[in-house]
Amino acid sequence: MAVPAGPFDQVVLPHLDAAYNLARWLTRSDADAEDVVQEACLRALRSFGGYRGDNARGWLLAIVRNSCYDFLRRHRPQELTDAFDEEIHTAVEDTQTPEAVLLRRADRAMVRQALETLPLAWREVIILRELEGLSYKQIADVAGIKIGTVMSRLARARARLQQLLGSDATREVAR
Repeated sequence: MAVPAGPFDQVVLPHLDAAYNLARWLTRSDADAEDVVQEACLRALRSFGGYRGDNARGWLLAIVRNSCYDFLRRHRPQELTDAFDEEIHTAVEDTQTPEAVLLRRADRAMVRQALETLPLAWREVIILRELEGLSYKQIADVAGIKIGTVMSRLARARARLQQLLGSDATREVAR
């Protein structure tokens, strides 16, 4: 049996900002995110004996993700069952990448609003990839899905963000 990499606070505390960031985006609420991260930290503490010392950030984010989904199941189950609308969620008219659009946009409120309109599964992977910098493999591990599913969800999320932000970004570039 491997010994944990260090005391709980040395393993978990450096990743609390990432944990809160993920919880905030998944719950769309500061107060709910705080509750979820607190619950996740309690879960992490209880299961710390099973931690093997590898990817602490991924380990904690997986616990946060699961805590978010548990929270949403208890308090907002409709968010987990929102119908997927192919036309709304995948229509793409512009060829700019979402990364380029996000870099050109200074209006954080607009970007936040666009991110919050994404279905939960898409919002989750885009936050883990673009804001937390996780690799596709790490996202797959955190979310408990296949890498191909990560890639598909990212592509759809990026296309939707491009659709939502593309027209404003196109006008800004033309100036």
